Amino acid sequence: MNRRELMLLAAATAIACNPALAQVTIPRIGFVQVGSRQENQSLLEAFRGDLSALGWTDGSNIAILDRSAGERTEQLPGIIEKLIGSGVAVLVTVGTPATLAAKRASAAVPIVLVGVDDPVALGVAQSLAQPGGNVTGFSLSSSELIAKRLQLLQELVPRLRRLAVIVRGDPGLEQRLQDIRRSAAEIGIEPMMLEATTGTAFRLTFARLRAERSEALYVASGPLGPVKRAQLIGLAFESRLPAIYSWRVFPLEGGLMSFGADYGDLLRRAAGSVAKILTGTKPADLPIEPPRKFDLTINLKTADTIGLVIPPAILARADEVIE
Repeated sequence: MNRRELMLLAAATAIACNPALAQVTIPRIGFVQVGSRQENQSLLEAFRGDLSALGWTDGSNIAILDRSAGERTEQLPGIIEKLIGSGVAVLVTVGTPATLAAKRASAAVPIVLVGVDDPVALGVAQSLAQPGGNVTGFSLSSSELIAKRLQLLQELVPRLRRLAVIVRGDPGLEQRLQDIRRSAAEIGIEPMMLEATTGTAFRLTFARLRAERSEALYVASGPLGPVKRAQLIGLAFESRLPAIYSWRVFPLEGGLMSFGADYGDLLRRAAGSVAKILTGTKPADLPIEPPRKFDLTINLKTADTIGLVIPPAILARADEVIE
């Protein structure tokens, strides 16, 4: 028996004596988001598909632990703590609340953020080019998106001056309000900020914007849950105001128009960052990148019903038109 065979025999004997050594541990990836898991399934599939194309297949050589807090963001710290306790190699956090919860929970576990307005202003990164610490990922370029949404509204309503803006009190709100005020002032629009998070608050908000003779509506909150989203879309429809949203799901369900980052593309790119981290790259060495793809979705049926003509120039730029 040669030396190599002796070494193999010794290894086999050790494994036989200790079954725990025979168990192969594969990296675990925590995938954390808010909102309905069913509605966000396409985002998870985009992430999982590109990760598999890069050689990391869920259930084979990695395990993706998909977690959602629904609309109850207060559950995020507990969800994150359990994932960290399970020994995840990487956390993928979709949205600002999940990212903040992860950053507060650990300064060691790598975090790949997705869809965060301004990671530097929120204090989770030192800079976009060199985030430092344990965070990298893909931001929203919120200020640019806000400016483009306001410009689209002004194309719809050329004499637009009084704009109602519906927001909710989530992390990053103050920065978002500053961006809205600055972008609105640059094109001569006067924004009226209205914070609303419940059905009752929505109704009171629309009563006020009618009293203030608002000429258009910008819904700057997140995707909300199905019930609140339906209430908001219904009230906007009743008001007959041209409305723009940040999320594609709104026009799909009857809202007029949305413009925002393509989250599927962001998640596919996040898969690339996770693959690099799994092979030894430090998050601090990966810059936080802005969106590359954007979606403009228009619901022509809603436009026709409220008597609004969408300019051909806007229709020509639309990625999706619902008729």
